[in-house]
Amino acid sequence: MPPEAEKLVLDIQFALAEIRNFTGGMDLPSYRADAKSRAAVERKFEVVGEACVRLREKAPEWYGKIPDAPMVVGFRNRLIHGYDDVDDGIVWDIVQNKLPQFSAEIDRLLAQFEP
Repeated sequence: MPPEAEKLVLDIQFALAEIRNFTGGMDLPSYRADAKSRAAVERKFEVVGEACVRLREKAPEWYGKIPDAPMVVGFRNRLIHGYDDVDDGIVWDIVQNKLPQFSAEIDRLLAQFEP
């Protein structure tokens, strides 16, 4: 993996870990009630999506190895461009039901290239 591509995938991995840390022990009502956590989670999802965009531009062969990368980019775009209409329930559903598998896939991708 080229160093720049590896850095971008590591950025994704780190942002996903932070999302898990920010939301640990929360449920949907507590997430909705916590503006700082919502802002932090949305920001980290934006980082994940932007890293995918950059990976697509700089190392498309690695972008293609990220499961659901186009959906991740689309979610990033929705958060950024539709900031005034973000559905906390959808974000929470992604945190609970999509993030664990996506994070595991990113970990597996990085593990292929560790020395």
